[in-house]
Amino acid sequence: MIRIDHLSKAFGANVVLDDVSLDIESGDVVALIGSSGAGKSTLLRSINCLEKADKGHIDLDGLTVDFTSITKKERLALRQQTAMVFQQFNLFQHRTALDNIKEGLKTVKKLSDKEATQIAIEKLELVGLSDRVNYYPKHLSGGQQQRVGIARALAMEPKLLLLDEPTSALDPELVGEVLQTITKTAEAGQTMLLVSHEMNFVYRVATKVLFLDQGKIIEQGTPKQVFYAPQCERTREFLNDYFKSRSPEYMI
Repeated sequence: MIRIDHLSKAFGANVVLDDVSLDIESGDVVALIGSSGAGKSTLLRSINCLEKADKGHIDLDGLTVDFTSITKKERLALRQQTAMVFQQFNLFQHRTALDNIKEGLKTVKKLSDKEATQIAIEKLELVGLSDRVNYYPKHLSGGQQQRVGIARALAMEPKLLLLDEPTSALDPELVGEVLQTITKTAEAGQTMLLVSHEMNFVYRVATKVLFLDQGKIIEQGTPKQVFYAPQCERTREFLNDYFKSRSPEYMI
């Protein structure tokens, strides 16, 4: 069980997260949906300490952290149990796919080069890139770069995998390969907190859907409950607008 309680974050007078609380069971795929600016990415970045939350607690598999008074040691411990997949891949351009994955294993987990290499090769094989081990990012497609990013995150064996709109920077024809990799990862039992605008994918892969609006979770439930029987008018408006803007084949 992962529990986040009363998480809040403001940038000056702009409140981005307003007393957010949620529970994530082991093996859950929790999807965050909502309009741009609702606070979805900030929530993920606050959990991973890329943004400093103003207040709130997290209990992650026995590690309890108060964001108000978090220490450097606690921040490191939290990052050791979480891993982030970014919109823009965030790969080291001067390092191969293999070395991008090895970096965290050696610097954070303090593994030997031999141990890190073995794990990195295994994870690249898992995401279907065993033939791209020694390729630099500039020689990989966007979809392949994102799969390296997923492999890098999985190599850290996180208790919670955070995915921040992992297909938003991809050309449409490359989206499918990344979504397939995430689906495979979910089926293997990886606990995830996912931000995505791919509603059909959210419906298929998520065990729970949270609708975030103006920094608050205003609706949550199973994909069927949220998509077919939303309780909040704002949720209905968001979903109606989304599907009206897509052609019929996008409909759930």
